[in-house]
Amino acid sequence: MQEIRALPWNGFNAVSTFSGGGGSSLGYRMAGYRVLWASEFIPAAQETYRANCAPYTTLDTRDIREVQGREILEAIGLPVGEIDLFDGSPPCASFSTAGKREKGWGAVKAYSDTKQRTDDLFYEYARLIEETQPRTFVAENVSGLIKGTAKGYFKLILTRLKRGYRVEARLLNASWLGVPQSRQRLIFVGVREDLSLAPAFPKPLPYRYTVRDALPWVIAQGNNGGFGAGGMRAADVPSPATGNGNFPASKVVTVPGEARLIHDTSGERGQGDVTDKPGPAITVGVGAVNSHHFQVHGPTDEVQGITRDPETGENVHIGRYAIGKEWVRLAPGAKSAKYLNLIRPDADRPYPTVTQKGGDVTAASATHWAEARKLTLYELRRIGGFPDDYVLTGTYAQRWERIGRAVPPVMMSHIAAAVRDRILIPLRDAGKM
Repeated sequence: MQEIRALPWNGFNAVSTFSGGGGSSLGYRMAGYRVLWASEFIPAAQETYRANCAPYTTLDTRDIREVQGREILEAIGLPVGEIDLFDGSPPCASFSTAGKREKGWGAVKAYSDTKQRTDDLFYEYARLIEETQPRTFVAENVSGLIKGTAKGYFKLILTRLKRGYRVEARLLNASWLGVPQSRQRLIFVGVREDLSLAPAFPKPLPYRYTVRDALPWVIAQGNNGGFGAGGMRAADVPSPATGNGNFPASKVVTVPGEARLIHDTSGERGQGDVTDKPGPAITVGVGAVNSHHFQVHGPTDEVQGITRDPETGENVHIGRYAIGKEWVRLAPGAKSAKYLNLIRPDADRPYPTVTQKGGDVTAASATHWAEARKLTLYELRRIGGFPDDYVLTGTYAQRWERIGRAVPPVMMSHIAAAVRDRILIPLRDAGKM
C-alpha cells in the first residue's frame, strides 16, 4: 500500500459508486488516478474502504437512490462534464448464475449486511452519469447479465447507457489481466459522444499467474489437483519475511461414523460412495437429470481440529467437509445434511472464482488446495489481487465478502490504464480537456 500511495498522479480524476471495500478504487489508484469521491451503502464495507482510501477521497454512505449528481460535483468542486472517469459496480447478485436470478427480481431481499432491492441499481448508476456527464465511464457486473433471461436486462441497460455515449461491453477474465484467479466480469466502457473516440479495453496478457506464483511456498506435487497416486499436495507456511508470521498448522480430526462426504448420484440422501475426487458442478435441483451432488451426513457437533486465522482468531474451516476419506465434524448450528460444491483447486492454475459467501464455514466454495480448510485472509488477498497489507475489517466472513465482491484491483488497473492511454491522454494531447 505504501508503494501505491507513492505513485505519481496521472493528471486524471475518478469517482466511484457501489465502491464496496475499495477494490476498483485501488485499481484506479494503481493506474495513477485520484479517486475524489466514492459511495458505499453497506456499513461493513464502508469500514474497510475508509481504512485504505486516500485522505482526499470523500466517502458518501447514503443509499445511492438519495444521491444527486450535483451533490457529487459540489463535493469535488468540478462542473458538469469535468469528471474524467465515472466508475460503478452495481450489486450483481440478482444476475449471478450462482443465485436465484429472475426469481428475485423486483423484490427487497437480504444483501450483505442489509436488505434492499438490487436489480434496479444499474439505472441509478445511469442516472448519475446523465446528471454529471463524465468524459468516460467504466461499469462492472457478473457474466450472468448476458446469459439466459438476464439478456433482456442487459439490452435495456445498454440502451440506457448509450444516451449521449458510445458504449461497448466485453466479458473479461481476471486471470488474463494479472490476477491469479479465474474470474469473469462483464465490463462496460463508455465515452461521451462529443469526444469522438471509441471505448478502449485492455489486451490480455501473454501469461497467467497460478496459485503457486501467488503463494510460492506451495510445495510437493500431486495428481488431479492434489488427489491420486501422487498424494495430496502439501503447503509450507509463509516465512516471517512476509511480515505476517507463521500460521498455525491445520489439523483434521477424523470422526468415523459421525460425518462423511457422499458422492450422491441419485439425489437421495445416503446413496453413493465416499469419494476422493474433486466435486463436479452442481446442476439445478436435487433430483435433476444427471445431477451429481456431494452430500454430507452426520449429527451437528462442535468444530474440532481447525485452523484459526491469525488476524481474526476465527475458524478457517470448511465446516462439514471431508478431504479424501477423512471425515470432519460439523460447524455449530449446521444442518445434518447439506449439498455442497467443494472445489479442490490446482496449485498450478489460477484459483477458481472467489465468491462473496465463501467465508461462511458451511458455504460451498473453493477451498485450500492441500488442507481441510478455507483460505486464510493472507492467502485470500493474494488470490484476489490485493496487496498483502490491505486492511480488511469485520469478522472473517465479512472480510472474505469484501474480496469476494470486489473487482480485483490488478484487473481494474489494466482496465483503467487502457482508458487512460487510449482515450484520456489523446484527448489531453489534442487540447480537448
